[in-house]
Amino acid sequence: MPKSHTKTHEHVHEVRELIHAGQISNLRTYLKRLHTQTVVEIIDELSDAQSTLVFRLLPRTLASKVFRRLEFHQEEQLLKGLSKEETAKLLHSLKPDERVNLIEEMPAKVTRRMLNMLEPEDRAEAVKLLGYPEDSIGRLMTPDFVAVKDSWTVEKALEHMRDRAKESETINVVYVVDKTWKLSGFIELNRLILAESDQGVTSIMDDRVISLSAYDDREHAVRLMNSHKLSVIPIVDSGDTLIGIVTFDDVIEVAQEETTEDFHKTSAIANLDVSYQKAGVWRLVHRRAGWLIGLVVINLASSGVIAAYEETLAAALALAFFIPLLIDSGGNAGAQSATLMIRAISTGEVRLSQWFKTIYKEMAVGISLAIVLGIASAGVGMIRGGPVIGLIVGLSMAVIVVLTNLLGSLLPFLLSRLKIDPAVASGPLITSVADVMGLVIYFSIATALLGQLA
Repeated sequence: MPKSHTKTHEHVHEVRELIHAGQISNLRTYLKRLHTQTVVEIIDELSDAQSTLVFRLLPRTLASKVFRRLEFHQEEQLLKGLSKEETAKLLHSLKPDERVNLIEEMPAKVTRRMLNMLEPEDRAEAVKLLGYPEDSIGRLMTPDFVAVKDSWTVEKALEHMRDRAKESETINVVYVVDKTWKLSGFIELNRLILAESDQGVTSIMDDRVISLSAYDDREHAVRLMNSHKLSVIPIVDSGDTLIGIVTFDDVIEVAQEETTEDFHKTSAIANLDVSYQKAGVWRLVHRRAGWLIGLVVINLASSGVIAAYEETLAAALALAFFIPLLIDSGGNAGAQSATLMIRAISTGEVRLSQWFKTIYKEMAVGISLAIVLGIASAGVGMIRGGPVIGLIVGLSMAVIVVLTNLLGSLLPFLLSRLKIDPAVASGPLITSVADVMGLVIYFSIATALLGQLA
C-alpha cells in the first residue's frame, strides 16, 4: 500500500473517531493543520453527512481552496449533503457549544452553487445548515437572479439575460459583479435596453447599490425596502460577494408577521404564532395571562401610593374626584407619544442616534399640551373644590403631562438600545407606569400645597 494512501487512511480514521466522540473543537484544529489536497482526499472517503460536517468546519479560506480541487461528483455529493436528513440529525446531535463551531461563513461560490442546485423545499433546510440565524434575511434569499460581469458589453449582458430570464425571479434589476463576484453596482432593465450594444456595462451602471448581509435581521430588510422604495435587494457575504437576492414578495409576509406581533405587544399580548381561528382557549389564556399578571403587579404600586397619602386624602376629600382625570390624561399622553415614536423608529424615520433632538422636540410638545390641559383642569378643579383644589389639579396635570409625554418618547429609544422590541412600550405598559407616576406627582403637590396653607 502506497505511503500517501496509508497516511490518508490514518487521517480518515482520526477524523471519524473525532466525529464519533463529538470533539468538534479538536476536529477543527486537526483539519487546519492538514494540506488542502489531504482534506480533499479525506472528504472523498467519508459519508455524505461526515464530509458535510468536515467541510463546514474548515476555515473559509481553506474551504474555498478545497472546493476548487473537488471533482464535479464530489461537489455534487457535498452540496446535496447539506440538505439531507442524516446531515441535519448529525449536526443537531452535537452539544450546543460544539454546534457553535459550525457557524462560520461558507465561501460565496459554495453558497451560490448549493442554493442553485437544490429544490426550493430543500433550500429551507440548507440555509439552516449554512448557519444563518432564524430571523436573518439569509433564510429568505433566493439564488434566482441575473448578474453580469463588469468586463462585459451591453450586447453580451443582454444575451446572458435572455438565457437566464426564465430562471430568474426578477429581471427588472441586473446586478454587476467583478470576476470574483464582488458586487459593483446595478443596472435597471430599461436603461440596459436603451444603451448602445458596444457600451461597457460599467458605463451605465449605478454604483450606489444598497445591499444587505445574509446575517441581517429580516425586520431591517423590511424597513430598508420601505424607506428606499425597493422591489428587490441584493444579499452579500462579509466580503461583499453577491450570493442571492430578496424581493418584496419574499419579505411581505415577514412585514405582516411583524405588524401582527407589534399589534399584540401594544395590547400586552404575547405573540400567538398562529391565527386567532386556530388558537385554542388555553393558548389565548396563556398568551395573555403573563402580561396581565405583570400589569397587576405594576398597578399594585398605584394602590400603595394612595395608601401612603391617606392623610392627604382625608384632609381634602375632593382630591379623590380628580384621580381618574389625572392618571387617564397622563396615560393617554404617554401612550400617544410612545406610539408615534415606535412608528418613527420602526420605519426608520428616526434613528437611535437622533434621540436627543427627538426628546427635545417632544419636551416642547409636552409643555405646550401641559399649558392647555393644565388651565382646563384648574378650571374644573376650582368649580368642584375651590381655588386651592383648582391650583393643585392644574399644576398636577401640567407636570404629569410633561413627564409622561417625555417617558413615552424616551422609553422606545431605551428599549431599542437594549435590543428589546420598542412595541412593548406602548399600550398597557406605558399607561400603567404613567398611573403610578401620576399619583405620586398629584399627591406630592397636594401635600406640599395643603401643608403650606394649613
